[in-house]
Amino acid sequence: MSKNFIAILFLAAIFVWFGSPDYGPTAAYGDTCLSQGEARQAVQKGDAISLSEIRGSLAGDGGEVVSAQLCRAGNRLVYIVNVLGNGGEVKRVRVDARSGSIMGR
Repeated sequence: MSKNFIAILFLAAIFVWFGSPDYGPTAAYGDTCLSQGEARQAVQKGDAISLSEIRGSLAGDGGEVVSAQLCRAGNRLVYIVNVLGNGGEVKRVRVDARSGSIMGR
């Protein structure tokens, strides 16, 4: 697969992600996402691990984190992460924010 094709696919995924409210992170699961300040406070209080730790755990799968948000799902915090795979596909992954364990792909 050519690098140009992957770059175009990546840009298309970004456009879909940010260009339409129907494809935002909250639309997929009905979660309420935190602001950057609220997310920072959650990490400082120990309610969530840092995004860099999440990136590290997902990097083992060979993917690159494209975007991520910390959201409330019921009584827990979850990271909703878009990961660009080696083949150019974008996958949405839910990660438990306290433990870092993958909840769903």
